[in-house]
Amino acid sequence: MTTEATPRVTARDRCDRCGARSYFRATLMSGELFFCAHHGRELMPVLSQQALQVDDYTAELTTADA
Repeated sequence: MTTEATPRVTARDRCDRCGARSYFRATLMSGELFFCAHHGRELMPVLSQQALQVDDYTAELTTADA
């Protein structure tokens, strides 16, 4: 779930698990965590229960630039 008020993740945002480009942002009471597509999908069951908001930008992986 993303909102217009939330800035998008950029190429500068890196996965907190492996350092790859981030496609997930989880907003928690204590701050934000960023995850690559692999780790975001792996952790989604936990994130969806514990995070205040999870932004999923993995659709950008399948969007081809014309």
